[in-house]
Amino acid sequence: MRVLIVEDEKKLANALVQILAADSMTADAVYTGTEGLDNALTGIYDVIVLDIMLPGMDGISVLKGIRKEGITTPVLMFTAKDDLSDKVTGLDSGADDYLTKPFAAEELKARIRALGRRSTSGILSGSTLSHGDLTLDLKACCLCCGNNRVKLALKELSVMELLMKNSDAAVSKDMLITRIWGYDSEAEDNNVEVYISFLRKKLSFLKSKVIIRTMRGIGYMLTEEV
Repeated sequence: MRVLIVEDEKKLANALVQILAADSMTADAVYTGTEGLDNALTGIYDVIVLDIMLPGMDGISVLKGIRKEGITTPVLMFTAKDDLSDKVTGLDSGADDYLTKPFAAEELKARIRALGRRSTSGILSGSTLSHGDLTLDLKACCLCCGNNRVKLALKELSVMELLMKNSDAAVSKDMLITRIWGYDSEAEDNNVEVYISFLRKKLSFLKSKVIIRTMRGIGYMLTEEV
């Protein structure tokens, strides 16, 4: 699970990154409302933890900006005091939950896990994507072609999902790294190339007419062999 933490108290934000990492969650921390909105709009996060009091742009404005752009990622808001008006405003603006400071780490992790389950419920319901003779089963993590099917690892699934959702355009390596590994990841171009190679082998195994074409200097695109 990938979590975005938008919190201007840097020591707290960085501590939360470590706390979530110990619970097998990947977290990115930013310290201003403007950075929070920019990161949230990438759509790469499963849960967003958002403080109300932020420099540059307050948390409510960030939340409204997220929802205005159609981003449905669950948002947990921090309130600095037990103020009912803050909670009501946050929930009315599109927040999914709130937590009053100070809080226990275990409660925070439990609430994030609950919101994470909610954010993946659409995928877990069995949605699929199709392109040419391929079907990507997001629930079963399988790629299918006719009666043939092959299991995908999570990153393979994420790469193929991104390619299918952008099948009318090339997907750059930078976009793949940002969306799948995250802004602060140390992943490089060769990480992407490895997973593209894995997927090409699986497409060959499936005997699909769909191939992943390299668009030199641009990225990758799904096309069909004639």
